Amino acid sequence: MTPWLRLLCLAFFVAPVPALAQVPPSAAEIAAYRDLHAAAAKGDTAAIERLVKAGSPLDARDSHKRTPLHVAGHLRRRDAAALLMKLGADANALDADKYDIVTIASVADDVPMLKVALAGGCKAGNMTSPYDGTALIAAAHLGHDEVVRVLIAAKAPLDHVNNLHWTALIESIVLGDGGKRHTATLEALVKAGANLNLADRNGNTPLTLARGRGYTEMVAILTAAGAR
Repeated sequence: MTPWLRLLCLAFFVAPVPALAQVPPSAAEIAAYRDLHAAAAKGDTAAIERLVKAGSPLDARDSHKRTPLHVAGHLRRRDAAALLMKLGADANALDADKYDIVTIASVADDVPMLKVALAGGCKAGNMTSPYDGTALIAAAHLGHDEVVRVLIAAKAPLDHVNNLHWTALIESIVLGDGGKRHTATLEALVKAGANLNLADRNGNTPLTLARGRGYTEMVAILTAAGAR
């Protein structure tokens, strides 16, 4: 979905269907992998140790600029990811679409991998995605409330504004469904101290956006917290 279409949807208070911007390795790519990419895809920690000792480059790139660490992140190979970072892989590497493993784990709602990534040195505040967002914005978009809480605890920037002029708080509303998980996401952001009155590029505040969509629980949370 293009930024223009997203903004058009927002103008009419209609939440667009989320776009799947991340590109995990395909079955064909996985079958063709060699060396560390193959070991990461299989979660073969013994092979990773052996290959790194033999001089295989830790941050080699595939055709989509994924490192072995990205592959481990996509395929939920947590032990492999932890070992790669321990051996010196770049925890903050970005793929061709500007995704790091914290954002990959956040979009996948993979809390255990997210914790591995953070423990290994991937920063919660990295600017990621073609929208110049953050993992927190991506998680808020999808209503991954536990991921949001983990990222908040890791000091993710609460009020980062992406190139659509949306914050995590705004995305929990405009790209959410007003349901339990998106509401829990918004509540976590409010409790953490997110700016309640940062407006979108059209001047709509989070409270205005929630009211326009009829999200009564979100409106109540924002109003109680002093949103205008």
